[in-house]
Amino acid sequence: MSVVDGTGGLGTRVHGDVITADDPRFDEARDIDNRAEKSRPAAVVRCLDARDVAESVSFAVAEGLPVAVRAGGHGAAGYGCVEDGLVIDLRAIDHVRVDTDRGVVAIGGGACAGKVDTTTHSFGLATTTPTVSTVGMAGFTLGGGISYLTRKHGLAVDNLVGADVVLADGTLVRAGEGGDEDLLWGLAGGGGNLGVVTELRMRLHPVSVVTGGPMIFPIEHTERLVRLFRDWIPQQPDDIYAFLALLSVPPDEQFPAELRMHPACALIWCNTASADRCNEALATFRAERPVVDGVAQVPYPALQSAFDEGAAAGRYGSLAGALFEDLPDEAAAEYQRFGASQPTPLCQSHLYPLDGAAARPDRGATAWPWRDAAFAQMFAALAPVPGAEPALRAWANGFRDALRPYAMTGCYANFQMDEGPAAARACYGDNADRLARLKGIYDPTNVFRRNQNIAPLR
Repeated sequence: MSVVDGTGGLGTRVHGDVITADDPRFDEARDIDNRAEKSRPAAVVRCLDARDVAESVSFAVAEGLPVAVRAGGHGAAGYGCVEDGLVIDLRAIDHVRVDTDRGVVAIGGGACAGKVDTTTHSFGLATTTPTVSTVGMAGFTLGGGISYLTRKHGLAVDNLVGADVVLADGTLVRAGEGGDEDLLWGLAGGGGNLGVVTELRMRLHPVSVVTGGPMIFPIEHTERLVRLFRDWIPQQPDDIYAFLALLSVPPDEQFPAELRMHPACALIWCNTASADRCNEALATFRAERPVVDGVAQVPYPALQSAFDEGAAAGRYGSLAGALFEDLPDEAAAEYQRFGASQPTPLCQSHLYPLDGAAARPDRGATAWPWRDAAFAQMFAALAPVPGAEPALRAWANGFRDALRPYAMTGCYANFQMDEGPAAARACYGDNADRLARLKGIYDPTNVFRRNQNIAPLR
């Protein structure tokens, strides 16, 4: 009988299930989206509330078990699982409660974006959620949080007003809103280094119907489109938004047969401006003659879930990222080259603008430091079955390395695999020292190290 689930063990201290290797639910319980990074833990505890989380953290520390925290499980680096350790599974803590008087939504630590979007939409409101509805809100927000609303309403960290957090000593504390403001600062971009978030509280904004969807162009147009988008987007008001994507056209009858499963360049739109202003903005790229123009007025949650299939769970893959203050013409040529050479039809690359509201706070306003970056880049290489991992890593890392001469030092924490301490620390830029000091206060023995980890400064 294991101390994890046996008498006197964790199973007697929590309300949720404790699942070990002899349980038929074990493989499902330890599953994460990127199966290339899957581990075999000692146990998974399905926490039902913050008390379960606190008991689980205290138990793991007492038993010397490494800890992983699983919320959405979407992180490509595999931090939601841990070999021979304890996985604290937050998925059952998925409440979403809207306070219209305060203009704030309370989000359980295990809630995914889709539940947040549909709940807030019923009030004609939205917050800064991921562009894929199955992504967990906690990991997304703690890393920074780039969304369709970034130019208009800032990053997710800019909308985080408070949180409930279980610290490494098992205590439950309140960050922000009259609680610990230093802790809130560290949560806002600190990548899960300081504790387990059991509830986020985020600002809401009036967003209901948007003008959004894809424009798809032949892959041969990529270099020109990158240059045009680079120069055009900074000139637009904050309520005009798009990101540029390199992808393969899905095998769906709504797309021309000659494009299906072939690489293409796309602009994915989400505009909250008036219809006239949207049409004026879209005209610039409609003049480039897209082969598919799927931009229309849609409910915000419909756009948020429109591309879920491209990020479906149970795949094998690799991820890389970069940040840019500028993209010279030479960089645009690399987009053309790598966009045409994707190793599988599931590979994607996204270029996200970081100007507008995301650029206005000071660099030290949150632990997220990249206020002077104009763009964030994600390179996602995926396959439906194992065996292609070397080719996937070669494409994602090769694309990143080809653009490295033009990139900033450092990376967005949510766009990076586990690449060692130096790369992890670089995610926090000029704010790394302050974050390390906070780590020394809240987690001096580095209990929470399954993340883009920063060593505690004692």
